[in-house]
Amino acid sequence: MEEKHFQIAIDGPAAAGKSTIAKRVAAKLGFTYVDTGAMYRAFTNAVIKRGLDPKSEAQAVTLIPGMDIDLLEDGRVICNGEDVTKVIREPLISGNVSYIAAMKPIRLALVDMQRAIAKKHSVVMDGRDIGTYVLPDADVKIFQTASVDTRAIRRYEENLSKGIKTSLEDVKNDLRMRDYIDSHRDFAPLRPASDSIMIDTSYLSIDQAVEAVLRSIRKKLGGNFQC
Repeated sequence: MEEKHFQIAIDGPAAAGKSTIAKRVAAKLGFTYVDTGAMYRAFTNAVIKRGLDPKSEAQAVTLIPGMDIDLLEDGRVICNGEDVTKVIREPLISGNVSYIAAMKPIRLALVDMQRAIAKKHSVVMDGRDIGTYVLPDADVKIFQTASVDTRAIRRYEENLSKGIKTSLEDVKNDLRMRDYIDSHRDFAPLRPASDSIMIDTSYLSIDQAVEAVLRSIRKKLGGNFQC
């Protein structure tokens, strides 16, 4: 009998805590964690590193052939053989990744990679359009959000912990811009799937948010799933 592979989709705006929570949920379930945002960031970094304009689709898509992005189990991100784990969190990448993510040819290329992973493993995958486009038949769909003020403080503190110097106001403005671009792009925009479970983490700790997601999974899958 073929092994059943489960798919848990977690969507939401930038800095809503998706990656941190999805990673912990995946660990508790023994699933593979797929950080789709890191893949778009890696592509953005490759574009900028080549001296190309991240707002120019004509220039950016030239890097699709031969693009190789690996998400390692230890959390490292490898792009074309280079460890880009730290550099893809720099403000320059954060400020441009939404332009790259809005480009249909690039989304299609990376979505193929993401779906291939989900066919081979039970996954917790987070991003902007997982439940609506990447994994429309996911077993559980979570849409995780938080106020822009809460998200800005979280991202600001995260940047400080990584030695990235940015002002809180700059972070807040960047998030507002990314929210607009992500939700208004023509192809696979940020929005909850019709069957998403909404979770607002504005006033939840990481542990509380993880438990809220796990509780939603138990409720949705019932006796067919233990976590």
